Amino acid sequence: MNRRDLLKTTLVAGATLALPTRIAAQPRAGSPRDRSLFEIAKRELDKAGDAIWRRDIVGIADYGVHSAQRRFHFVNLDREEVQSYHVSHGTGSDPEHDGWLNHYSNVEGSNATSRGAYVTWEWYVGRYGTSVRLGGLNETNSNALERYIVMHRADYAEPSHIDRWGRLGRSNGCFALGEKQFRVALLNLSGGRLLFADSLGLQDDGRMLTRAEQMQMLQPEQPNAAQRYMPGVY
Repeated sequence: MNRRDLLKTTLVAGATLALPTRIAAQPRAGSPRDRSLFEIAKRELDKAGDAIWRRDIVGIADYGVHSAQRRFHFVNLDREEVQSYHVSHGTGSDPEHDGWLNHYSNVEGSNATSRGAYVTWEWYVGRYGTSVRLGGLNETNSNALERYIVMHRADYAEPSHIDRWGRLGRSNGCFALGEKQFRVALLNLSGGRLLFADSLGLQDDGRMLTRAEQMQMLQPEQPNAAQRYMPGVY
């Protein structure tokens, strides 16, 4: 083997060895929505500071979309993955029971969801079985402990409830999940991690849409004048 061939072989081998490192450095969650969730998770971790002592996974509850949607996102920053589940909101936030969160409250007795950042604490066994205590980190959710706002499982938060009613049931302001989904939360989101709740309205394409904009997207396209007068032609 001459010097030129030896040099070429060495370069190819070096590039091959370097390739896995370069690929591993690229985010694996490819959708625009997931990339937005990563940015939100990192931003809220920075805001929370030392209040959060486990920074590998962040929970983001996007109450800007309907309760029939998978809107509780587990953002794994270490593995660069996002898993999405269903989550209920409070009765006080949705008095019409139409599946949309209309407003937030931090007032005891409101039975409403509170927006803001929470730290997840320990497990305990209470009224709803095993639950996860939450501590509010903002003025908008500072009464979480006094209001007993926690993560827990509930039958009305099962996906089968959506199949029957077209929406989830409502909590008293807690983050209620179905049985299987709550088990995932126990293992992946308790013990000093961040849970952030807000009305983001995140779509798969990364856009953040209001409720009105999302409702408009669900409206059937209206026929124009020609289509109305000659419906059989179109």
